[in-house]
Amino acid sequence: MANTPQSKKRARQMVARTTVNKARRSRIRTFLRKVEEAIASGDKTAASAALQAAQPELMRGVTKGTMHKNTAARKMSRLSARVKAIA
Repeated sequence: MANTPQSKKRARQMVARTTVNKARRSRIRTFLRKVEEAIASGDKTAASAALQAAQPELMRGVTKGTMHKNTAARKMSRLSARVKAIA
């Protein structure tokens, strides 16, 4: 349990930051799921459009500290390769 005023404030800030990060991570996952669904449907134009929409969301997650830079880069790389592979 937090004892000092500073640690109590840190605990409050952590709760607030956790809710923001959870919402941001959920939003990123939604965009990624839209790309996955477009890839599964086999529609290359829809998949590339969904990928274009997901890319800034992933990078925003990196900028805000929700996601590691290499994780976002890996996800983008793998998704773009799968979109390119659609015939």
